[in-house]
Amino acid sequence: MKSMIRLKLSSMMFLNFFVWGIWFVTMGTFLIKGNIGATGGQTGAAYGTQCLGAIIAPFIIGLIADRFFAAQKILGVLHLAGAAILYFISSQTSFASFYSLLLIYMIIYMPTLALVNAITLKQVTDAEKEFSGIRMWGTIGWIVAGLIIGAMAWEKDPASLTITFKVAALVSVVLGIGSFFLPDTAPPKAGQQVSVSEVLGLDAIKVLKDKNYLVFFIASILICIPLAFYYGQANLFLNETGMVGAAGKMTLGQVAETVFLFLMPFFFARFGVKQMLLIGMIAWILRYLLFAYGDIGGGSWMLYSGIILHGICYDFFFVTGQIYTDKKAGAHVRSSAQGLITLATYGVGMYIGFYMAGLIVDKYQLADGTHNWHTIWLIPCAFAAGIALLFVLLFKNDKKTAEA
Repeated sequence: MKSMIRLKLSSMMFLNFFVWGIWFVTMGTFLIKGNIGATGGQTGAAYGTQCLGAIIAPFIIGLIADRFFAAQKILGVLHLAGAAILYFISSQTSFASFYSLLLIYMIIYMPTLALVNAITLKQVTDAEKEFSGIRMWGTIGWIVAGLIIGAMAWEKDPASLTITFKVAALVSVVLGIGSFFLPDTAPPKAGQQVSVSEVLGLDAIKVLKDKNYLVFFIASILICIPLAFYYGQANLFLNETGMVGAAGKMTLGQVAETVFLFLMPFFFARFGVKQMLLIGMIAWILRYLLFAYGDIGGGSWMLYSGIILHGICYDFFFVTGQIYTDKKAGAHVRSSAQGLITLATYGVGMYIGFYMAGLIVDKYQLADGTHNWHTIWLIPCAFAAGIALLFVLLFKNDKKTAEA
């Protein structure tokens, strides 16, 4: 691959995830502590727009992008439209208008995650060797976004977090214009008929006939419920405990994610699929225990450890799950199977999780406006423990699993 093309693709990945990371992590703090004064339930609904966007995104990609227009042009149009919406979001003072605009934005943004992958994969000659190096710049973009928020101390005054949406809008304009100068990626299914079942990954339903995979599939949906507690409430929690520059400190989770991603081949050879998935679940339990008992004083090491555990929580379960799905599905329904598991987890599972987390945060709000985080974190901890126990009992080692 030519160095200029690599630079363009790496920049695309960096900016695409920066646009998301600059506002997403601190949105809960902004909504509850800022001018809108939202409830926990409303905050959960706001984060749930990501899930609704994930459910709708396959239709945009499968029925439009893959058939009619070049991917880089759609990416450009989506980001330019998204920039305008982000700018309007920054000025909203009522939750109803904020939520409506955010829902529209996430329906626009979520398809870009598949588009940047498609544009990159079209250009690489060896996906296994080249893709991860380019995709890594997306994680770096998310990390830089968090570090900027921490360095600028925007979290000290939650009302000032409106600037995160304005920064996202500006960067979205840059990426939107720049997208038209990316390598051409023609629609791969031009002139072909695409069914709704294919778009949603329903062609892969037959993979669920495998008992082990069915157990994994259900566990994946359920484990996304405690996962949503972290994504939706961790920044608010860390700010209420008094952690300075919480968003910046939370990027340690993405750093850990990157490190463990490179170590995955070693762990696979050492542990195998079942153990890898189980380690990921146990890491969830441990993370929430650390959050429940940690504090900014002598227990600050617990908070930092809980953040760093994100690398194990995510890589050992979700990345392992993607590889396991690939092995179980086979070449003929591979794409459909990946689409189905993504729809089930990031769509259904996390939506339920964001909703539950919001209600629980409301339930344990104290008179001074802070929250009983000890009790709040023990709830997803217990939930994750129950899922892990059922997984151990129901997921059996078999030859195909051991080889995966």
